[in-house]
Amino acid sequence: MFSKYKTIQLNKGKNGVATVTMNRPEVHNAFNAQMIEELTSCFRSLNDNKQINVIILRANGASFSAGADVNWMRDMAQASEEENKADSEKLAALMRAINFNAKATIAVIQGLALGGGVGLACCCDMVVAAEDAKFGLTESRLGLVPAVISPYVIDAIGTRKARRYFQTAEIFKAQKAMDLGIVSEVMAAEEMESWVDKQLSFLQSTGPNAKEISKKLVMSVVGRTLPQQQKIDEYTTQVIAAVRVSAEGQKGLNAFLNKEKVNW
Repeated sequence: MFSKYKTIQLNKGKNGVATVTMNRPEVHNAFNAQMIEELTSCFRSLNDNKQINVIILRANGASFSAGADVNWMRDMAQASEEENKADSEKLAALMRAINFNAKATIAVIQGLALGGGVGLACCCDMVVAAEDAKFGLTESRLGLVPAVISPYVIDAIGTRKARRYFQTAEIFKAQKAMDLGIVSEVMAAEEMESWVDKQLSFLQSTGPNAKEISKKLVMSVVGRTLPQQQKIDEYTTQVIAAVRVSAEGQKGLNAFLNKEKVNW
């Protein structure tokens, strides 16, 4: 485990398996600038580590990730459009670092997975969720949009369903998340570890190069390459930057920060 990280934990275990654990349980592992930076750095480092074959993404505490941290949102509400775009580009870099990682990735989800938390899940190859976990693309409640995570969410659930859930911001249960394609398996919390172990046994029985090439094959045939994603990110980061500083975005953000109900 590396002490250089403050908001996450990294454990390199046996048989080439690394576990990355988000460690801000007091705020349900909500994103802030430091966590985004540390997750990005960690996943990039593991991508280049020849000794690692599989990465497991977890979270300490009651929830996987409740989305954006309140203090981070407060800073962004006061920032310019240019500053918001620069900030959004960092989140886009994190999503790329996970989605295009050369290693097989597994996410283990409990509690809440909202906004960017759903984005993290959609960037992983496999996702197991506890039966009582809850999911939501809740940005539009604040007059915002899930712009940066949208390519990965749309990959997982498809365009028609994305059009619905991006607009309604409804909260849904783990079984629904599996039906939509966000989650691979749903089970009792106490059963998740045995499921992860089973997937690890499968993954460890296949060639490291074969796994990596398989991921690239899928993305090249029906998805996007990394350069293509970077071009898309130029658009999505500009969208969220403009929305955050718009009248509606400011109204929603300030209402949320002041714990007020927005009358849309």
